[in-house]
Amino acid sequence: MYCVGVDIGGMSIKAGVVDAKGNILKKESIPTVVDDGPDKIIADMGELILRLADPKDRDFVGIGLGCPGAINSAAGTVDQAYNLKWTKVPLAEKLSRYISRPIVVSNDANVAALGETMFGVGRTYSNTVMITLGTGVGGGIIIDNKLYEGNESKGGELGHMVISVDGEQCTCGRKGCLEAYCSATALIHDTQKAMKADKSSKMWEYAQGSLDKVSGKTAFECSKLGDESAIKVVDRFVKYLGEGMLNFANIFRPQAIILGGGICAQGAYLINKLKDYCVERDYGFAGMPRFDILTAQLGNDAGIIGAAALIFSNNQ
Repeated sequence: MYCVGVDIGGMSIKAGVVDAKGNILKKESIPTVVDDGPDKIIADMGELILRLADPKDRDFVGIGLGCPGAINSAAGTVDQAYNLKWTKVPLAEKLSRYISRPIVVSNDANVAALGETMFGVGRTYSNTVMITLGTGVGGGIIIDNKLYEGNESKGGELGHMVISVDGEQCTCGRKGCLEAYCSATALIHDTQKAMKADKSSKMWEYAQGSLDKVSGKTAFECSKLGDESAIKVVDRFVKYLGEGMLNFANIFRPQAIILGGGICAQGAYLINKLKDYCVERDYGFAGMPRFDILTAQLGNDAGIIGAAALIFSNNQ
């Protein structure tokens, strides 16, 4: 038994044949030509899937699609995807014209969470929360091995939980969201601010004397060297991320919280700081079951494997 997982991105569409153990048997990608409109992109996607899988093969059980934006999984529609310039696109229906197989659509962050829980670092758990730390902050919630999406699949917007009322401006229009403190964008902004305030910081040397060369690594790498300004940036990042994690723990009480995104390349250095922060605060309440803190392991294949997991989870 196998299915095709499709990871729809603003720059490329990646698809792969995935078996029931989460192994990618073969994969291929094509560019996403956004200006061609949804019908042409979906036609290209249909051709891509047909190159990968034989529609006559009974072992081919379905197609899972991970797409950015606001998705209605039950309807199979992409209600709004800004980077694709899509509004109210009946994705599953249109794709079914090219290939007759069960098609399931979900938000890309939800897909990543499901993939990591079924086939990645969270495969020994049944209840997890995943937080993706990228340009923004996304996430997904797995309850009893099933993806929780909320009403019309519009739930799970973990990055837009307010953790500081009237705090930093968020791109969503509200203030004080987790995303405004814990995204890579926010980390870079905080690093630059600290550098401006401390001209002797080692962060200037690491960034080759330019604020434009500051990355998500800058503060972390310089904090390891003992730079006080960098340590303050990292501690602030850990504080807000830790508070967000504690909130998710108190709401969902997962067995594990999985962190994804480039910042997680810091590995044990970041994870240990987060563990210390949460342990000191008794994970919210003394005597409550503790959660493990893990880093995602599926990497660039998370979208493909997670999309495939949509089909496999429905068959469980």
